[in-house]
Amino acid sequence: MPSAYILANIDVTDPQQYEEYKKYSTLAMQAHGAEVCVRGGAVKVLEGDWSPRRVVLLKFPSVEKAQAFYDSTEYGRAKKAREGAAVMRMVLIEGV
Repeated sequence: MPSAYILANIDVTDPQQYEEYKKYSTLAMQAHGAEVCVRGGAVKVLEGDWSPRRVVLLKFPSVEKAQAFYDSTEYGRAKKAREGAAVMRMVLIEGV
């Protein structure tokens, strides 16, 4: 079964409120076995016109597990805490 990744590009608009999101999203990641590969590190664009802000990359054992994380009550709490604090762009990617 191939692994799966959730890749997010986040534009934080309210850093103080975003801390609540980080707290709840961390709990959701732990509850659903996410492996944090990248969480807010420095970004250098090598090609193209992409201008990422805060990048997060999570690894899951399968697409189903990644989707379960996203659909979970735990992550739902995090999404609610994020409202008005950030603009999120997120994709689920099937790995090899």
